[in-house]
Amino acid sequence: MASLHRIAIDIMSGDNGLEAAIPAAIMFLKEYNDTALILVGDESLITQELKKLKQETNDRLIIQHASQVVTMDESPALALRGKKDSSMRVAINLVKENRADAAVSAGNTGALMATGRFVLRTLKGIDRPAICAAIPAASGHTYMLDLGANIDSTSEHLYQFAIMGSELVYAIDGVDKPRVGLLNIGSEDMKGNEQVKAAHDKLQSGDFNYIGFVEGNDIFHGDVDVIVCDGFVGNVALKTTEGLAKMLSEEIKAGYTKSLYAKFAALISLPVIKSFRERFDHRRYNGASFLGLKGIVIKSHGGADDVAFANAIGIARKAVIEKVPDRIEEHLQKHLKS
Repeated sequence: MASLHRIAIDIMSGDNGLEAAIPAAIMFLKEYNDTALILVGDESLITQELKKLKQETNDRLIIQHASQVVTMDESPALALRGKKDSSMRVAINLVKENRADAAVSAGNTGALMATGRFVLRTLKGIDRPAICAAIPAASGHTYMLDLGANIDSTSEHLYQFAIMGSELVYAIDGVDKPRVGLLNIGSEDMKGNEQVKAAHDKLQSGDFNYIGFVEGNDIFHGDVDVIVCDGFVGNVALKTTEGLAKMLSEEIKAGYTKSLYAKFAALISLPVIKSFRERFDHRRYNGASFLGLKGIVIKSHGGADDVAFANAIGIARKAVIEKVPDRIEEHLQKHLKS
């Protein structure tokens, strides 16, 4: 029998903590029989929650005790120095010690990135890790990075992001030659700041499918697989997307309930509404990859419910199976030798 993939779960993390993470773990294990999950956190609390759900530990559901928790507003530096036995740190340590193949956390993004970088280190040829996640588009979805790990990025950083994003999409979605675009304020060569212009020149000579500059509205067209930008721009774009999606959902709901006629119209169009909600359900896109580390770390949204958290675990599993860090490192070595 083939050995199981092992994923460490920071079970205490996020706004919903183990009340979301443990049901997510159980949901995930029912779908996949090739993976074992290590629940990292307060053993007594985990045991109590498992009893509530009438779930026992076994060779695919293991508890690893950790006595501390990193709070959502905690300083990354303080988390690193003062909480060496936090569920977040222990989960990442398990990856470092080869006792787990990946770590998943819904915790403090800054602390998670700082801990991942400190414990696992970065791949040779990578100056800074980047956060990459999928965003729904007209046809499928678009991956975007960096989404907040690096506020300022040089042209070389953007080039490295392109390599990492391209390899991730190839591994996760099986796209042979992912189309890579560089986010800019226009498609003309003379537009953009100096870093973006310099990155454009580098990317044109890169060993991947670079299609040139793309603009903000191209994020949702589905004509590009990977969009590269610095973390400041990427995080603003991500939060704007989330806010717009929430506003549209609320407006549609309000519009269909404001009168008897509107409620009747809602009943008729229920199949369309249901399809729309499923297609753009943010939970389906939960799970951002911390690319550039010597190990796999997946960040779940802090407010994720069990369905969303289970999706993040699924992304970790896929990254393990496809050996994403190895793919990135192999591509980087080719670049460094060229």
